[in-house]
Amino acid sequence: MKRMAVHAHFYQPPREDPWTGTIPRQPSAAPFHDWNERVHAESYKPNAFARIGGNTDSEADDDRVVNNFERLSFNVGPTLLSWMEEADPETYNRILEADRSSLAALGHGNAIAQAFHHTILPLSPLRDVRTQVRWGLADFSFRFGREAEGMWLPETAANDDVLAVLIEEGIRFTILAPNQARRWREPDGTWRTPPVDTRLPHRFLHPDGSGRELALFFYDGAIARAIAFERAGSSAEGFLRMFEERMEDGAEELLVHAATDGETYGHHHKFTELGLAYALFVEAERRDIEVTNYATYLERHPARREVNLVGGEGSSWSCAHGVGRWCLDCGCSTGGEEGWNQEWRKPLREALDLLRDVADEVFERMGSELLADPWDARDGYVAVVIGAEDTDGFLARHQSGPLDDAQRVTALELLRMQERALAMYTSCGWFFNDIGGIETVQVLTYAAAVIESLKDLEQPVPEQEFVALLEQAKSNDPDVGTGADAFLRINL
Repeated sequence: MKRMAVHAHFYQPPREDPWTGTIPRQPSAAPFHDWNERVHAESYKPNAFARIGGNTDSEADDDRVVNNFERLSFNVGPTLLSWMEEADPETYNRILEADRSSLAALGHGNAIAQAFHHTILPLSPLRDVRTQVRWGLADFSFRFGREAEGMWLPETAANDDVLAVLIEEGIRFTILAPNQARRWREPDGTWRTPPVDTRLPHRFLHPDGSGRELALFFYDGAIARAIAFERAGSSAEGFLRMFEERMEDGAEELLVHAATDGETYGHHHKFTELGLAYALFVEAERRDIEVTNYATYLERHPARREVNLVGGEGSSWSCAHGVGRWCLDCGCSTGGEEGWNQEWRKPLREALDLLRDVADEVFERMGSELLADPWDARDGYVAVVIGAEDTDGFLARHQSGPLDDAQRVTALELLRMQERALAMYTSCGWFFNDIGGIETVQVLTYAAAVIESLKDLEQPVPEQEFVALLEQAKSNDPDVGTGADAFLRINL
């Protein structure tokens, strides 16, 4: 038995103006209006409608259109799905249909959930980790019509506390990079050090000693790198050969799998969605390779090897220094000029943390007078955000007692403030090379909206302290100045 899985993480950061809900024109995405439109045209839609040649064993087979999502394990970011639902309902529905088709064929759907705002969870307070996980699960069940079995962690960033939350929220598995495993234990009790065998699932046990567990799939790093950086998806035969070389005849329990950004197929590497389609729909069958997903595999082959993660603040798939890429000048960045640094990351996070802590204090103090449980209400507010529930129904379930019109307005403003505060931590704000990038400006825009909410609620605003911290976040581009300059331009 030869078995494989390919996971694709499809995601774009939220780009909407928090006041208007519309995406402003982004000239760098030309000739498209914005980056959502451009990447959608180059990747999401082509993968949902991939045209491949028919089976050459039968001359009667013409070219056909296949849905790559039917053969991929995949997650799609909630904010991206929300945009796609409006911008291209046909592609959006093809993605949902692919999950239903795989559920019927395999017994488990290909789709898994994602933490909502693509936040680097190990750097978040546990209360925010739980909210991001619950929002991601709620969005998934609303769209896909079933409960999620797995969850994608943004940038695969994880530590023991984050994985404990996944267990507590009922998630069965997640996918991590092989470098995130510190040691693993054989069934006989012997501890081993990496490299970990990525072809077998591993058990992460809840730190509380309860015996509750989560299955971890460590993807094959060499295959993933070849797909992401070496255009391995261009050739269906070459693509599958990489997987076959890691297989063993008769080793039924093995799963050879890889995980990459879904945008690799078509956006980063043009037309590779076609090679992927031919590999998964035609060539795999010729080679007697079963294309499956993680939940289906796990049902047949439960994880048996216990594993520990690397220690420290956390680890991820895109930072060699753990999670430094989102809080420090660790040396990891994308783009930029020679001599540029990312010293701006630390003061940017400190500024947002200051603002978040003030917003949390106001929310708890004022919310306790209006909501039965403010933090439970925040967890449930995702239903309003994604359109699954109106504000009347939501408040009826969460208000502490009868509210007059002014109190209703206050309660909803408090919740909107929390939504904006959570969105401030979208990971792309730190990922790239400079604070002047559109992704970082976007998180500063959410910060400006949080400050506006505090003012509307007639609460003290730490604006001077916030701006002072941003002044320490110096851009590499003299025309940008500092984070404070970028922020004040938003406020004009």
